[in-house]
Amino acid sequence: MNVYVIYLIIIKMFVIKKDNMNVPLKIFSKEWMIEPQCLEQMETIWSLPFLYKHMALMPDWHLWIGASIGSVVATKWVIIPSLVGVDIGCWMSAVKTSITNIDKDSLKKIMWMIRKSIPVWFNKHKEKQDAGLTPAIIDCCDYKTPIVDREFEKSLYSLWTLWGWNHFIEIQKWSDGYIWIMIHSGSRNLGKQVADHYNKIAIEQNEKWHCLFNKDLAFLPVETEEGQNYIREMQYCVDFAFANRRLMMERVLLCFLEGLTKDWMVTELWCIPDDIINIAHNYARLENHWGKNVRVHRKGATSAKDGEIGIIPWSQWTKSYIVRGIWNRDSFMSCSHWAGRKMWRKDAQRSLDLEAEKKILDDLWVIHGIRHTSDLDEAPSAYKDIDIVMEEQKDLVDIVVELTPLAVVKG
Repeated sequence: MNVYVIYLIIIKMFVIKKDNMNVPLKIFSKEWMIEPQCLEQMETIWSLPFLYKHMALMPDWHLWIGASIGSVVATKWVIIPSLVGVDIGCWMSAVKTSITNIDKDSLKKIMWMIRKSIPVWFNKHKEKQDAGLTPAIIDCCDYKTPIVDREFEKSLYSLWTLWGWNHFIEIQKWSDGYIWIMIHSGSRNLGKQVADHYNKIAIEQNEKWHCLFNKDLAFLPVETEEGQNYIREMQYCVDFAFANRRLMMERVLLCFLEGLTKDWMVTELWCIPDDIINIAHNYARLENHWGKNVRVHRKGATSAKDGEIGIIPWSQWTKSYIVRGIWNRDSFMSCSHWAGRKMWRKDAQRSLDLEAEKKILDDLWVIHGIRHTSDLDEAPSAYKDIDIVMEEQKDLVDIVVELTPLAVVKG
């Protein structure tokens, strides 16, 4: 019988090895046994023949499709669309304003204006937005962008719009009083169309080659036309998602200018768009580790190179963090992208108490959008303890700024 062999290293990391594993799994969490289904899911990955060195699982991990959220997987000569996911290029963005104080009336007015000006969930603009606001599609005679070309006109209706679930616009406050704006959103339907298209191609080709290990882990060789097309379209989705967030950030700042009730606040408000902190998750990137170029897939994990500034948010009622990466090779220089879920969405909606969850936020004076039982999938108690998550990745990042939530818009 195969038996897991588990090593505890400085209490903060487990290394799991098994007879059928091509590479070990390194888990940056002390709570890895909470969800054994994640280990079963990762077991389908670690037997793949093209993995490099090891896999890593960040402390925000939880079960998802194909691979657990928080997984970092490096591959040789192939790319795996499902290890990127359908929301390609989902990022966090944050910016510090010059305001050091904001009254409740101003905050409520600003939040009302944000909800009016930025469509959320399945809502889009009624008219197409300016195509010049999108990233340029670079012509290349060798490789194409068929899905981006097909979906481009539709995507113009989704510029500066916010997706649902855990995506958000949040107004926050630093301990020194400065007001911050943080946004979490991705490439909207464009990324899903690209992901679905290439995952289908990967499954068909793997079946033809008689090397389909798992339909959720179908791969594309990077040197093939399909592999290169996916890489180009994936990168476009990353750039589109960045443009989407940048435009939303500009709209939020306009809401601040129009919504501040005191003239001195308006004159003091400044924010340089180039100062926006951006950090991505849900992408694959060519990186060099241990002297070899490999494709590092981060699904719900972010890059944390030495000195790199990143963002790790919250659960609507706890702090968010601006962090600085530490050079940690065991994580492929990565960290978590948020607190991580501890309850499935449907479980949260069935089991959590609506009034109790609203009271948690109301007692903290957080302006929020939890109104109905259907909103409980994003309630505070549906998420892991961010303090524990941050403690478990002390070897991955240093905390630079702690931010406390004041108001939240969710899809």
